[in-house]
This record gives sequence, C-alpha cells and structure tokens, in this order.
Amino acid sequence: MSKITKRFIAGAVCPKCGELDVLLTYRENDDEYRECVDCGFKDKMNFQAQPRELETRVNKTEEEIAAETQVVTILPTMAKPKP
Repeated sequence: MSKITKRFIAGAVCPKCGELDVLLTYRENDDEYRECVDCGFKDKMNFQAQPRELETRVNKTEEEIAAETQVVTILPTMAKPKP
C-alpha cells in the first residue's frame, strides 16, 4: 500500500463553499482528486488529453523556417540637396 501525499493548492477557491486556500490535491490509483478541508467537498479531477504543443520558432524545422523567410532589400535614402 502506497502513502498518499496531499498538497494544498495556493490561491484555489472551493467550488462548494467559496473559501480561499482550503483545497488540497492528491493522487490515488492514477486518478487526481481535490478536497476541501473546510466543508468536506471532494471531487475527481478530469483532465483533458494532452493539449497540442503551440507552434513556436523553437519547435519548427529548418525547412519550415526557410519556407517562411522572405528577403527584403532596403534602398538607401537619398540625401536632400542643400539650398
């Protein structure tokens, strides 16, 4: 039998009693639970499947970056003639 470690969730509000900083979370049999120490509210937390990774410049391939790269030529400004 494994030991259950319960941790408080800082800044969390209980959905039942509305109190701040009274929720704790723990894992039991590969399921996550939250519990209010004030009113006794208990809930199994249902997480969505892994969200897709956001597209950033760090996780793009060199080919994708090269395809999006555009060369721009800036013309030199012409000096105005002095009167």
